[in-house]
Amino acid sequence: MRSSCYQAGKLQPTSFLVENSFARAIGTEVISSALLKRALKQGTFQPMPARRVLIPKGNDKWRPLGIPIVRDRVAQEVLRRLLQPLFEPLFHPDSYGFRPGRSTHMALRRVLELKRRGYRQVLDADICGFFDNLPQPVILRGLTNVVADGTILSLIEKFLKAGVMEEGVVKPTTVGTPQGGVISPLLANIALNFLDWHLEARRYRFVRYADDFVVLCKSAQRTEEARSQVEIFLKEELGLTLSNDKTKVTTFQGGFAFLGFELGSHRCRMRSKSVENFKKQLQEKTIRSRNLDREVVRRCNEVVRGFANYFSTEFSTCCNQFRTLDRWYRMRLRCMKYKRQSERDNWRLRNVRLRRMGLVFLSDYQYPLRC
Repeated sequence: MRSSCYQAGKLQPTSFLVENSFARAIGTEVISSALLKRALKQGTFQPMPARRVLIPKGNDKWRPLGIPIVRDRVAQEVLRRLLQPLFEPLFHPDSYGFRPGRSTHMALRRVLELKRRGYRQVLDADICGFFDNLPQPVILRGLTNVVADGTILSLIEKFLKAGVMEEGVVKPTTVGTPQGGVISPLLANIALNFLDWHLEARRYRFVRYADDFVVLCKSAQRTEEARSQVEIFLKEELGLTLSNDKTKVTTFQGGFAFLGFELGSHRCRMRSKSVENFKKQLQEKTIRSRNLDREVVRRCNEVVRGFANYFSTEFSTCCNQFRTLDRWYRMRLRCMKYKRQSERDNWRLRNVRLRRMGLVFLSDYQYPLRC
């Protein structure tokens, strides 16, 4: 089935596709659009090195990002709009990351559906430095199975080898795809699509969101076999490895983390790392030396609404966590108001008064059927 899809997917002439996709992507809003359009059509476009940015990922570790300049982001968006419709029919149904009409909640619902069908043994897999270690020939192999236009293939290869600028020094990128580019998620799905269909051919049930995936089985022996199959395929075909520290064979009874949630036999709640992230963001906005004014209320509400909209679903069981975090949050607000921590302040600044100030809380958004 996959090979027939590959044979069916053929690109139209590059000039026609670039012309139309470029118009849809940016219209006439960019001053140098004519020059950029011409460079893309003629194959003379040269991307600039991406800017290296490090963001914290917890445990004193940093995640490297590669941020392209605006011109390169526009060009990548043109490529993404060209390639996405061709590859979308070829992707596995249980791949949910960075695909139109799919979300993390859909991936979680699929995991819970498989649990109800008896798939309670879990391989919780983690790929070591996926975006940094993914071999570029693997990406190009996935592209050439569908795309026959040399101009487009050459342009993507230029983006992969454009390098990164870190502290004013340009460093080459001979491996991986910079995490932070517009087209990087699509290239990641193209590479991992090989793994998806490899697992499908061996009748494994799995759910994948970008490089985060779980394999679900009905027996512990089958789960161990899945781990062996994944390790061998990643090493031999994709040039990647599983993290020994983070990859584990477990069960729903033992629990595991997936996409910000902690999943168990009878629970689907915020994982501890998500709780810490929620507290950290509010701590930065409720420092005692500041005043509790409208700007603080607005910024705090943004954090609360963001977490509530993600974790309050029909399948989550976060009510007790929400109430505990709300009590902690109100304590932070009272400390900010009175510059101290005292239980007497619960009477001085009651919950009703906090709501009159416009503050919202996680419990306001909890899904009623799960409480």
